[in-house]
Amino acid sequence: MSIQGKKRINLTPDSILNKITEYDIYKMYMPYQNWKINVVTYSPFRNEKNPSFIIGYKGGALRYHDFADSTRCGGCFDFVIMLFNLPSLREALLMIDKDFDLGIVSVSSTKNYERIVADYAQPTSTSKREFFIQVKTRNFTHEELAYWNGYYQDIDDLRANNVYSIDTVFLNKQKFPIKDTELRFGYLYEGHWKIYRPFADRKNKWMPNNVPITMMDGLADIKDCDVAFINKSKKDYMVMKKVFPCCCAVQNEGSGCFSDENVEYLKDNSERQILSFDSDEAGVKNSQLITDKFDFEYCNVPRIYLEEGIKDWADLARIHGLKVIEKYLTQRELI
Repeated sequence: MSIQGKKRINLTPDSILNKITEYDIYKMYMPYQNWKINVVTYSPFRNEKNPSFIIGYKGGALRYHDFADSTRCGGCFDFVIMLFNLPSLREALLMIDKDFDLGIVSVSSTKNYERIVADYAQPTSTSKREFFIQVKTRNFTHEELAYWNGYYQDIDDLRANNVYSIDTVFLNKQKFPIKDTELRFGYLYEGHWKIYRPFADRKNKWMPNNVPITMMDGLADIKDCDVAFINKSKKDYMVMKKVFPCCCAVQNEGSGCFSDENVEYLKDNSERQILSFDSDEAGVKNSQLITDKFDFEYCNVPRIYLEEGIKDWADLARIHGLKVIEKYLTQRELI
């Protein structure tokens, strides 16, 4: 006769999500019970008059983001850790296991979690849509035009590249918190918006944003080219276009920007493809990975300028002028 006991299950994020969902965890611990997915609401981390917090889908996961404090963002387990000031992920897992009565650590369970989650409906798949962004534009201010003039861009350049001055942004029909005192611009891509706040911190500089990652600037400029010069941002593209006509730009330095269709288009319309990301450690690493993957070449800003905090073409032009870029590309026999 064999003795069979309960199979031991390790307490992990996966073992918890095998019983309940990410939504259940947010539902349990969010103090504002009328919150909705993809709708800006009040932050649970402080008292505030203007909503600045959102829980929404990103990359298939339900994540939170506090627009007033960029250190507060992540997944449902990060949320529990941050909200209750827990010392570790293990403590968060134990708390969730106990509060939902999951029975992962305890010897037995009443399966109370089944009754808890039965009291409300799970979000439907339609909740996983991309952020819906609406923008009210305005005339460029003198300060905004001065900012772009520093990068050799005038009002005609901004219009040609679908760059707008932003008055108000609505994310999923809720007003998005943006300070009146900060510079903010909108990049429009076929009905999608990417809001650019150049002096915001890194995590909020490009928020909100619903532009597909495979969108590219300047593909129309890549036709029967000897060299296609591929930049990592719209601003770099706009600057480089002043000295090198056959250039384009992706959304960021990730390989996900390069869809099969994008790579095929570049290969079909140019003899050589030269990638140009930032010259810092991360930019060089990404350049090497992508050039190896797609058989591109790469040409970054000379690393000597890192001593001045310059790692991209836009800042090189702003500080040293377009002639320096033109001279360097001539030395590299690209023009």
